Amino acid sequence: MAASRLLLLLLPLALLSSSATLRCSCRRVVGPWDPLIRMPTPTEVVEEADDGDGETGTKWAVLVAGSSGFGNYRHQADVCHAYQLLRKGGLREENIVVFMYDDVAGNPLNPRPGVLINHPDGQDVYKGVPKDYTGEQVTSKNLYAVLLGNKTAVEGGSGKVVDSKSNDHIFIYYSDHGGPGVLGMPNMPYLYAVDFIEVLKKKHASNSYKEMVIYVEACESGSIFEGMMPEDLNIYVTTASNAEESSWGTYCPGMEPSPPAEYMTCLGDLYSVSWMEDSETHNLKEETIKKQYEVVKERTSNYNTYNAGSHVMEYGTKAVKEDKVYLYQGFDPANSNISENAIRSSVPMSVVNQRDADLLFLWRRYEKLDEKSDEKAKTLDEIMEKLVHRKHLDKSINLIGKLIFGDEHGSSILGRHRPGEALVNDWDCLKSMVRLFESQCGPLTQYGMKHMRAFANICNEGVYESVVEEACASACEGYNSAVWSTLNRGYSA
Repeated sequence: MAASRLLLLLLPLALLSSSATLRCSCRRVVGPWDPLIRMPTPTEVVEEADDGDGETGTKWAVLVAGSSGFGNYRHQADVCHAYQLLRKGGLREENIVVFMYDDVAGNPLNPRPGVLINHPDGQDVYKGVPKDYTGEQVTSKNLYAVLLGNKTAVEGGSGKVVDSKSNDHIFIYYSDHGGPGVLGMPNMPYLYAVDFIEVLKKKHASNSYKEMVIYVEACESGSIFEGMMPEDLNIYVTTASNAEESSWGTYCPGMEPSPPAEYMTCLGDLYSVSWMEDSETHNLKEETIKKQYEVVKERTSNYNTYNAGSHVMEYGTKAVKEDKVYLYQGFDPANSNISENAIRSSVPMSVVNQRDADLLFLWRRYEKLDEKSDEKAKTLDEIMEKLVHRKHLDKSINLIGKLIFGDEHGSSILGRHRPGEALVNDWDCLKSMVRLFESQCGPLTQYGMKHMRAFANICNEGVYESVVEEACASACEGYNSAVWSTLNRGYSA
């Protein structure tokens, strides 16, 4: 009983950034969006070498859900939805590479076994999605090998890679948690901006594509490209958020629009459903990448309510924006006669901060369980463990800053943002600092990824590793991180 009272005190604090939206009474978004995911017929998926507009080459796609666990349902639902959209657009299965842990559709908590939905009224998006890289195969290393077309470097999985040629178009979509300079992966280490940008440079140097478009859904996703992304690679990027803010989950229980009553977790992410629902309701042979960016930017801002929305950013080769969307996502003939203004909704969406979505899921599960069940007690323990570890991470990082830079300047130095510049001068230093911290204080987890900027700024200030090690040891002395041991998870760097 005491633990329950403590939970009721702590949970609102943990969800403070999204408390207003948790209680939002926004109306359900309605419009001509078709919730039915129609599997493509054999005649729909034959992509010809020449599409009739003088464009030749093959369309390729890489779809990545970088998380695991039922509380992250939305990321795998996002990616499966994207797969169905591309297939309806005519991309061949052999030209779409899918990364997802694949622990959600068959999860005992899934109210519709073997089914994933990405919209409250949506139908199954999981059926037919290839199991290219699942479980332990979902790694940054495998992703880099796939993008570079390096079959010998791939470990496990289907072995499918982007074996593209100079006249081909490539579409990459990534949905997960993120932090300054990093994107999540279910298997450590995380994807670091410097490594990803280097892979893109190598891909460009190999002359194995004509143009590429990248969409990234994650917190602080702009930090992957800010000050890092060259403008001459024929690659155009949009991100769900800028370098300093969260991205947002949506279609969550207790919100509007709400998922079916039996769901305890969010079905999608605001930026992700924005671009996919736009693509499904437009003639992509007429809509440009620029137009989609503008529509998604407006909707992801939650119609300029940035306290419950984020700033969609763009990077790279801006000339690619003039391309039609179908060059990357294909063209569904069923949308031939859809007018440009077929869908225009300006109703704000209820959302939750990406980093709080797992707590929302656990709390909803706790509420639904029988009062006397062992599972209810276990779920309460899990919530408390997460809250305690979150508090530990925040407190220890803050203390480390004070120990290194003093009480007056510690917080401001650790939180410093360098607009227009890369996160850190020395990425190897950043990785070393992350490993050092985790060895003393336990793993960052998907919540603690937000502290990457602190480690970057320690490096930018030129602090010796021995000084940081001593500060970490002092800040985390006596903390029992056995539950979160890096021996089980691996290091984030």
